[in-house]
Amino acid sequence: MASSSSNTYNSPCAACKFLRRKCMPGCIFAPYFPPEEPHKFANVHKIFGASNVTKLLNELLPHQREDAVNSLAYEAEARVRDPVYGCVGAISYLQRQVHRLQKELDAANADLVHYGLSTSAPGNVVDLVFQPQPLQLQPLSPVYRLSGASPVTTQQPRSTGGLYGTFLPWNNGHDQHGGNM
Repeated sequence: MASSSSNTYNSPCAACKFLRRKCMPGCIFAPYFPPEEPHKFANVHKIFGASNVTKLLNELLPHQREDAVNSLAYEAEARVRDPVYGCVGAISYLQRQVHRLQKELDAANADLVHYGLSTSAPGNVVDLVFQPQPLQLQPLSPVYRLSGASPVTTQQPRSTGGLYGTFLPWNNGHDQHGGNM
């Protein structure tokens, strides 16, 4: 959300302060670079330049500017941290992590199938493979705040089939609290 407090006390926005110029009432930077966040504009200026950012913001519709500034600030911060890869390095790291975790999940499923083959009939092997179940939210009873004002209704996940959503041989058909699934 754009900050409207940048000129409340006649303090210049972070961009004008950084560029050492007077912040005019129609300053294009003021709503997006508040004086409380000088590092935000410093990074954007260092990577993209004030002139390029001005041109970009002037070409965009007013409702698109905030998202553009947030994207520029994110990319600039990533470039300052990692000058070679920027945010692509973070994305690549997360993709490798997802791939590694997928391999671990596949290995765990293979172990479950192998365990199922050695201890149960072949028809029940499919039941042993971990298949995540989507969580369903159900409203709880109202919870009252300390002030006694209005009730606050919260939601809590509800599983459809026990702790893991399927029968697992090591829990003998009982959930974690000792009841039957």
